[in-house]
Amino acid sequence: MNALHTPDVPHAPSPAAANAAAASFAALTEKLDYLNAADIESVRQAYRFADQAHLGQLRNSGEPYITHPIAVAQQCAEWKLDAQALMAALLHDAIEDCEVTKPELIERFGAPVAELVDGLTKLEKLEFNTREENQAESFRKMLLAMARDVRVILIKLADRIHNMRTLGDAPRSKWKRISSETLDIYAPIAHRLGLNSTYRELQDRAFQHLHPWRYTVLTKALLRARGRRRDVIKRVQSEVEAVFENAHIPVRIYGREKTLYSIYHKMSEKNLSFAQVTDIYGFRVIVQELTACYSAMGVLHQLYKPLPGKFKDYIAIPKVNGYQSLHTTLVGPFGTNIEFQMRTDAMHIVAEAGVAAHWLYKASDPNSDASQRLGTKWLQSLLDIQQETHDAAEFWDHVKIDLFPEAVYVFTPKSQIMAMPRGATIVDFAYAIHSDVGHHAIAAKVNGEQVPLRTELHNGDVIEVITAPVSTPNPAWLGFVRTGKARSKIRHHLKSMALSESQELGEKMLAQALRAEGINREHLSQDDEAHHARWEKILRFTGNRTRAELLTDIGLGKRIASMIAKRIVSILAETGEKPDALLMTRERYIAHESVAQGGLVLDGSEGASVQFSKCCCPIPGDDIIGYLGRGEGLFVHTDDCAVVKRLQQRDSERFIAVDWSDEPSRTFETNLLVTVSDGKGVLARVAAALANAEVDITHVDMGKEPANGATDLRFIVAVRDRIHLAAAMRNVKRTPSVLRVQRAKATV
Repeated sequence: MNALHTPDVPHAPSPAAANAAAASFAALTEKLDYLNAADIESVRQAYRFADQAHLGQLRNSGEPYITHPIAVAQQCAEWKLDAQALMAALLHDAIEDCEVTKPELIERFGAPVAELVDGLTKLEKLEFNTREENQAESFRKMLLAMARDVRVILIKLADRIHNMRTLGDAPRSKWKRISSETLDIYAPIAHRLGLNSTYRELQDRAFQHLHPWRYTVLTKALLRARGRRRDVIKRVQSEVEAVFENAHIPVRIYGREKTLYSIYHKMSEKNLSFAQVTDIYGFRVIVQELTACYSAMGVLHQLYKPLPGKFKDYIAIPKVNGYQSLHTTLVGPFGTNIEFQMRTDAMHIVAEAGVAAHWLYKASDPNSDASQRLGTKWLQSLLDIQQETHDAAEFWDHVKIDLFPEAVYVFTPKSQIMAMPRGATIVDFAYAIHSDVGHHAIAAKVNGEQVPLRTELHNGDVIEVITAPVSTPNPAWLGFVRTGKARSKIRHHLKSMALSESQELGEKMLAQALRAEGINREHLSQDDEAHHARWEKILRFTGNRTRAELLTDIGLGKRIASMIAKRIVSILAETGEKPDALLMTRERYIAHESVAQGGLVLDGSEGASVQFSKCCCPIPGDDIIGYLGRGEGLFVHTDDCAVVKRLQQRDSERFIAVDWSDEPSRTFETNLLVTVSDGKGVLARVAAALANAEVDITHVDMGKEPANGATDLRFIVAVRDRIHLAAAMRNVKRTPSVLRVQRAKATV
């Protein structure tokens, strides 16, 4: 671009001249001194392409649109990102706003640049029913692209920084949504990846536009406080510089001030006034080597008294985002609390730039691989969660859980240290070690003592997880796990188990329905061409992709086995195969009168695909009937259940005959109502009578009504069958103070 001719007399540039300067490549070149000539030329080509693509487009401020991609590229250049990232920064809106295609970018600038731009491009809104759906899917796309290449999120954060810096030009109606999104999503991601400067700026700018009045009031209060405490800060700085000079420890000292948003957040969270926030000011002490951090702390503790409980060693135990420093709070002149942070130059770069520090190191030392691992654990966990979760909203829920930076540090029995989010439990820890450890966890020891799996972790805990090959995840775990990885692994395992069990149930139900039609399953299990042709016709009729999918649908109640069986009979008839009249007569003779499908034998080992209804709590020995819930599997009720009577009036075709196995594989829960006269120790005597009858008590309810002569005790007990229950009830009936014992049904 040709430079504009300017007269000798200096004057303020016109708005048009200022826009032209901001829109020129010269605005970027001064920051590219770390790149070689070939890379700079590649970036220039990307600029020319973007400039042409955005020609005629203006921002809300009236500036040419190209000023925004240039500003994003400038921020990326400050992080010393490579030429490909800078090219993607210049082109990041090309696909979305300029009808440029990904193949076109691949042809012009290569696949890596095109992939970066594609990862930054939102999805078409037309594909989704709601804004939330579109947003969740767009975030999933961006985060997965980021997990493959962290430059995606660095460019996105640079984009968000410039958007927040210029948000004042946007319509005020957009301020709340964009600022909330920044606080909820982009600032936590920046913190999680260790980009402290970006994190602080995003928070403050979002706060400024979300709560303009509070921001203005706090800004004035901070300026007044800065004036009042200027003398104290100057005195502390001069005293600290002098004491380090006397100790012959070379240091650089910087003042640090708490951000407006963090002050506001602390005031809101702890219900404090501005005057009560004491740690607004602090100092960073930059030293030359790691051991000097500890020496510097010793010098400071000799100068001022440390505040008990306010020392943190993030050097020995870094934060989860790679941050390292020594923190100590000292009582300075006039009783002012001042925080000091000691760190080396390398730690300072990581503390401010986080995951971007890799490129900063690389620019100064191309052979250095320091900081390469920063953030990679979390990024890898995104890919792990994605493998278990295919729903965008659920994926985003898991990711948001992991964006909270607070951490506790715990140890394995072999003294390996692990960082876990605050509030994490034993189950989270087990899944953090390995999925198999989580899936098979049955118990745990913390510091040598047996504890429940829901126990929360605390700093310094030594945790041993006890596993058993037969153990599987418990759905109740979802109520207390804290990490996205654990939650997604548990959900995926439970879904897989449910589908597997539903497939087995569907196979049994189809076999029973076929027998009722006079067809043996052997007709459909032969592995020949005729067999495959039959199944192709069956699947075309049902609309399923595979035989396993059809059987799962039958088990879940999405398809009726008797209808599928009738279709199979007609397909077999086309090839001249007829039903076995004797088998049909026998099956229909023994089938239940009020059901539409063949019978099924249950022993309690069917898993999640068969549920024994809570309304009537059937146990072996009861007359039972099965109801196929729509997509929920098989519900087993007692024959006389009031719910069954209602369902039979409108859904009779969804009932199937079921019966108990001669040898059930487990105990079953049912309700007992025990009426007792008031007196000391009655509950203990009733519980002892049940225990003597070898009955497990799983729940007791004494009600909330005050005792008045007699009280109802409601028990949920686990028994083998009706005979076992009857023996237990006789045992309880003989207990002193017991007036009546009966099996209770849920009120419907």
